[in-house]
Amino acid sequence: MRKERLIVPVLAVIAVLWMAAQLLSSVLFERSLRQALDDLAARGEWRVTRTESEQGWLSSQGRLILSPLLGRPWRLELNYTARHGILSTDVEGTLLPRLDTVLQQALGAVSAPSVPRWEGRYHTLSGRSDLGLALAPFIIQQNGRELGVRGGRLRLEGVYGDWRLRAMMDKLTITDGPAELEVGPSVLESRYTYTEDAYHFTQHDFLHVDSLALSYPSVDILVAPLDLNSRMMLDEDELRIKGELRIGEVMVPSETPDTPLLQNGNVVMELSRINADAVRDTIRQLRQEAAWGDARLPMAEGTLTRLEPELHQLLSDSPRLDVPTISVDSPLLGISLDADGALFFDNRRLDELQVTQLGEPEEQARWRERIDGDFTWHDAPTVAALWLGLPLGTRELEFDVVRGQWRVNGRPMPTLWP
Repeated sequence: MRKERLIVPVLAVIAVLWMAAQLLSSVLFERSLRQALDDLAARGEWRVTRTESEQGWLSSQGRLILSPLLGRPWRLELNYTARHGILSTDVEGTLLPRLDTVLQQALGAVSAPSVPRWEGRYHTLSGRSDLGLALAPFIIQQNGRELGVRGGRLRLEGVYGDWRLRAMMDKLTITDGPAELEVGPSVLESRYTYTEDAYHFTQHDFLHVDSLALSYPSVDILVAPLDLNSRMMLDEDELRIKGELRIGEVMVPSETPDTPLLQNGNVVMELSRINADAVRDTIRQLRQEAAWGDARLPMAEGTLTRLEPELHQLLSDSPRLDVPTISVDSPLLGISLDADGALFFDNRRLDELQVTQLGEPEEQARWRERIDGDFTWHDAPTVAALWLGLPLGTRELEFDVVRGQWRVNGRPMPTLWP
């Protein structure tokens, strides 16, 4: 009898613990989602809006809208339903891309056969999230143009401060009348690590494209493969962006099916000395501008004028662009390029530069005058010296940039085309 009398209290305790665990799971999921949205907005590239939210013990649901911070040409509407468990929360939903009204009127009606669905899991104890999206093959048609995707898969996983993305896309085809572009299959791998409010962050991206084929009635161009590797890092002092592009071969099958136009292409660049405090100030100002504006409209007029002091400050440390490697071979032309160099921006009297007037030729000339640098083409072919009006025995070409004007081996650069 004594044991039987204990059954009800034990069951009650278990029920209370289960309810408490369910509530804790719901609260932790909500906190993790809110933190992830804040982290995404902290980069200053996206506007994240949560239009609907219903939080419950057993399940929650909501709706998110993601759009570029600068302008509203498109947006992603993400609906989700979360089923909370003691150790994890299973999430599923749909992802619907939309164009804004102006772009929709310009491009016409865009139709797709189905709405992509996604699913994921949030681990309550570790705070780790795993999200997956599978795209079935589909075709989008619009005003005689056609976009065809044979399918794709996306995987996003991570915890606060460290996220990884892997996206695999099958062949993508864009058709516009007689012209056709085929891209892929392709793979994108990305890792983003950051501190609170993205005060410091590092983003590493690697994109591999098996092939890229462009077809016109008169010419075909095939590039295979293509690799792009980039690393962006914001530390206490500066923003640095380093990128490397590798190209296997560029073929023109309609003209020379057996001989590559280009092969073994490799370009490495690094942009540095972008003032870090100015980057953070610009991001904060952009987020403030977005908060003031109408979510349905582009950035308010005058935004660029108000941002001009921050944009000038970005250049205050005299940014430089280093190009340690430019190399490519052309079997078709019998030419090889092996070059390196650097460009520098003059940071004096930045108040004389007007960002808002960059569309004017006079202002563009003022900005070009701030650029200095030099490049060297090692072991240049004889034909290059002939093109540049130099002695035929010249084997090394020194290109100097002085106040935006190019010189080669101490001489003004000749006009190479009309």
